[in-house]
Amino acid sequence: MDTPRAIPSVSPLLKTSALNDSSENTASGQGPLLDSIAGPADLRSLDETQLAKLAEEIRNRLIEVTSTNGGHLGPNLGVVELTIALHLVFETPQDQFVFDTSHQGYVHKLLTGRKGPEFDNIRSGSGLSGFLAREESPHDAFGAGHAGTALSAALGMAAARDQLKSKDHVVAICGDAAFTCGITMEALNNVTAATKRLVIVLNDNEWSIAKNVGAIPKYLNELITNPIYNRLHHDFGSLLQKVPGGDQLVRLGKSAEKGWKSMMVPSSLFEKYGVRYLGPIDGHDLALVKRYLEFARDSDEPVIVHVVTKKGKGYKPAIDFPERFHGTSPFAVTSGKPAAKTEPSPPPAYQDVFGQAMVRFAKADSKVIGITGAMPSGTGLIHLSNKVPKQFYDVGIAEEHAVLFAAGMATRGLRPVCGIYSTFLQRAFDQIIHDVCLQNLPIVFCMDRAGLSPNDGPTHHGLFDIAYLRMVPNLVAMQPRDEDELVDMMHTALSQKSPAFIRYPRGAGEGVPIKSEPAALEIGKAEVLQDGDDIQIWALGPMLKDARYLADQLSQSTGQSVGIVNARFIKPIDTDLLLAQAAKAKLVVTLEDGVLSGGFGSLVAETLSDANLATPLHRIGWPDEFVAHGDSVSSIRARYGLSPEAMLEGIKAKLKIFSLT
Repeated sequence: MDTPRAIPSVSPLLKTSALNDSSENTASGQGPLLDSIAGPADLRSLDETQLAKLAEEIRNRLIEVTSTNGGHLGPNLGVVELTIALHLVFETPQDQFVFDTSHQGYVHKLLTGRKGPEFDNIRSGSGLSGFLAREESPHDAFGAGHAGTALSAALGMAAARDQLKSKDHVVAICGDAAFTCGITMEALNNVTAATKRLVIVLNDNEWSIAKNVGAIPKYLNELITNPIYNRLHHDFGSLLQKVPGGDQLVRLGKSAEKGWKSMMVPSSLFEKYGVRYLGPIDGHDLALVKRYLEFARDSDEPVIVHVVTKKGKGYKPAIDFPERFHGTSPFAVTSGKPAAKTEPSPPPAYQDVFGQAMVRFAKADSKVIGITGAMPSGTGLIHLSNKVPKQFYDVGIAEEHAVLFAAGMATRGLRPVCGIYSTFLQRAFDQIIHDVCLQNLPIVFCMDRAGLSPNDGPTHHGLFDIAYLRMVPNLVAMQPRDEDELVDMMHTALSQKSPAFIRYPRGAGEGVPIKSEPAALEIGKAEVLQDGDDIQIWALGPMLKDARYLADQLSQSTGQSVGIVNARFIKPIDTDLLLAQAAKAKLVVTLEDGVLSGGFGSLVAETLSDANLATPLHRIGWPDEFVAHGDSVSSIRARYGLSPEAMLEGIKAKLKIFSLT
């Protein structure tokens, strides 16, 4: 039986001075050391002092660029030393890194040949993606944007490597919040059955977007704060050698070590899964992290290295306000305050209108409950958390659980409202069908970011919800034209005895005042905003602004009588109004902020076909492809032929095809 290898002879106890560091750096620009790094191999020529200077330069560059572009500043400031150490120990792209979510991947980009103008323009139309993307670099082994994916993907890569008899290394870099995701725990359960070699880095900063919640974060905190536990786990070999016969026990090997250790101190949760646990260690001590990673790299068993980092390290505002600087908008470097705007203040964002309405409904009815998955601020439910905390639940990054949790509440007569981004609700598609709609449970789903999330790109665009909800029985799906109608739809949804979904875009509303008392909408009834006979434009939500422009231009340029309909309801559609208009119209036009495949326009086409109406139809929406990131909604629409001018030309072309002008 082989003798257990010794863990690096350095203190495993955390260095509190590093974790409490709140020094404020200013963005001094790119330094000469970073200029010299063309790829990870260049790191290996730097000494300890130079590496420390490089870390400082990287932090300055991160602050400088995100102050202009916005982006995920806090997570990246926290992993500077960790990312440098990873690239010192492993050799990408031969070795493969899988970053969970990958919002902490900016440092990796800088060290892998992407430090030029493309990094300066990150998250814009002419720059890099804010996440890892396989098409962007061979160093990006796996793309990401949603949390919890890294361990499963890395395990698959490791198993494939074993099948191919390759010698490379696979490293999963997971935040502590990833372990609140069910899929991560499923992967952890499968590790030892799938491979003998895998390195897992647990980057523990106590935050996902908001403060982490639940038992796993509490457990990790106990690991961090229990010095006896850590000393026994790390120094067990030297401890045994001090007792009679201990040296003989050490020679017996790993199984004896694990058995005797578990008698003296409870084993790590990860070791119960068969994964060797190392840590916790100070994630800002570059030399220490490097030694532990080398040990993990050379191990013949799966290893998890628990590193503790400070989110926002090196920039005081990011430390003081970790939630705001997780994904920040442009800001003033010296103060950390949002960049001054010369334009008038926009109307309240839809997320805040939703959150404030939730406070109103919850105060009026104790059965109304708000639920989110680690997004209290992003969804606006922070308002409910602050004002009516007993009726608010943050379940962590666990959308599937959030939906099932709501389903359980609904069976007991409560009225749960799930505030979840459209793109993240995709992860709970099975629960929507199997657990909510099949049982016809009255849950309200408010889907923020329906449409484009411009700078974040394809992982965050909410373009698929219309198509994937249309097929599911028992539900009602709506989209408001403004913030007042959003509140009306929430009021309507809370009065239903079936599942209801409300989609609305990111950002500011239309500036429409909200009534003192919400109005109940008749289910499945659209709203005629402008009468017309020749062309009927049916639009959803923010596309109504374009509908008004198109109606005006078409009337002037073609002499056609153009009607505008606020569709309101995706499911059920207002069949009576649609068929009545289509029977008289020369052309029906649909406008939606979603994919055309299976979307609202497809629904209109099916409705006309079922009624044997051959009225020409022109559908406007997003093409059958993943939409790239860009500077703004308008710039991305223009790139994909969805500018108002391009839409107008498309309608005119359709009129000519059918000789309708």
